[in-house]
Amino acid sequence: MRTVVTGGAVIRDKQGRILFQKRSDYGNWGLPGGAMEAGESVEETMKREVLEETGLTVIENELYTVYSGSRMKYRYPDGNEVVFVMFIFNAQADLEGRLDEDGKTLLFSDVNRESLKLEFIHIEEIEIDNISSVQRPVIEDLKKNVTSIIRT
Repeated sequence: MRTVVTGGAVIRDKQGRILFQKRSDYGNWGLPGGAMEAGESVEETMKREVLEETGLTVIENELYTVYSGSRMKYRYPDGNEVVFVMFIFNAQADLEGRLDEDGKTLLFSDVNRESLKLEFIHIEEIEIDNISSVQRPVIEDLKKNVTSIIRT
């Protein structure tokens, strides 16, 4: 089983809603982010993934939490199994002129078509069953306002 290091972002709008991405590969919702490339720092990974998947440039960030351990096991649709080590950052980006007229949809079409939809949603309104299984602990902890740095 491989270990995959990832960087992800909690990006909030002025109403405190969190940016969620509906992914094309699984059809589930989650936070923007992805796997580290050789030579990158986790911060660089998060910034690159946010830019690729949302078109947003992270202007400020701080480490929010790190997830590792048995809860981070994941089986891809092709059967490959991995264990994620997830570095999640609180991140800020300039949203000026980036939202649809509905006030919650981020206007962006990514080249790789990783994002089916990008939407700011209040954490209380998130249906946990619609979240990618590996990110469920993150969303559950956000809902409970858990603040510890290391989580297993």
